Amino acid sequence: MDLKDLYREVILDHNRSPRNFGRLDPADADATGHNPLCGDRLHLTLRLDGDRISDLAFDGQGCAISVASASLMTEAVKGQSRGEFSVLYQDMHRLLTEAEFHPAHDLGKLMALGGVREFPARVKCASLCWHTLDAALKQNDAANATGGTTISTE
Repeated sequence: MDLKDLYREVILDHNRSPRNFGRLDPADADATGHNPLCGDRLHLTLRLDGDRISDLAFDGQGCAISVASASLMTEAVKGQSRGEFSVLYQDMHRLLTEAEFHPAHDLGKLMALGGVREFPARVKCASLCWHTLDAALKQNDAANATGGTTISTE
């Protein structure tokens, strides 16, 4: 199976049956991401255990790439530390935008998202969930620093 076939198979599977779809209640942090160019909108909720993302879920509406990327991301980052997520976040940005990028470690099914590079208008669809999770973590840090508890971003 070549990468294009893998790309199609993984994207279709995660779009049809998204993993971790829904909302966590209670949640330690949440954020909403919106791509006004195509209308994709997703909401992430997550639970933290110290420095670890212990659980996360998403809901919303979007194209197949947006939903599949969010589903793949939730599977990949569950249980990761913030530092591990930061490295993966950077790797995913490079995978989605740099044709010659070869990750230093195995990205597993996430590699299927590399096919999005061939469709520059869709890169924002694939990266929406990653930016939204990054924003939720940063806002959680800010809320904890100020004693606030409400976290939401557009």
